[in-house]
Amino acid sequence: MSKFGGSNSKKDVPAISSGSLSDIVFMLLFFFMVTTQMRETENKVLVKLPEASEVVKLERKDLASYINIGSPTRTYQAQYGTDARIQLNDSFKTTEDIRDFIAAERDAMSEADRQWMTTVIKGDMDVRMGIITDVKQELRRCSALKIMYQARRAE
Repeated sequence: MSKFGGSNSKKDVPAISSGSLSDIVFMLLFFFMVTTQMRETENKVLVKLPEASEVVKLERKDLASYINIGSPTRTYQAQYGTDARIQLNDSFKTTEDIRDFIAAERDAMSEADRQWMTTVIKGDMDVRMGIITDVKQELRRCSALKIMYQARRAE
């Protein structure tokens, strides 16, 4: 006779308690609600990206300033027409406003990161090249020389 396990019968495993399951679900939900970043700007122009054979991913998106160029969406066509427009942040601007936009974006960055600032031109594939050239000339005037064009990979 053994002192500890006298019988050879198997012991039943107790069921897992689901009482704290709802606490875990709500904790995960709260975590994702706090850490998720919402879109900062609203797209007011329609942009169908052109295809590119060589595509490189942008390393640090926090150092990028975006300039959208395209025709306004349907909600803004009555006010602004269907010609290509420049969108900086959440508003339509002209090429003269690009200098102030770049200066504000530089001021928002730390001193060490300013040299790595990249301007991303997100232009519609059907937009005239003249407006993109005007934007590039204005970027050259305000010494924003790192320019990247957003495109989609050729299929």
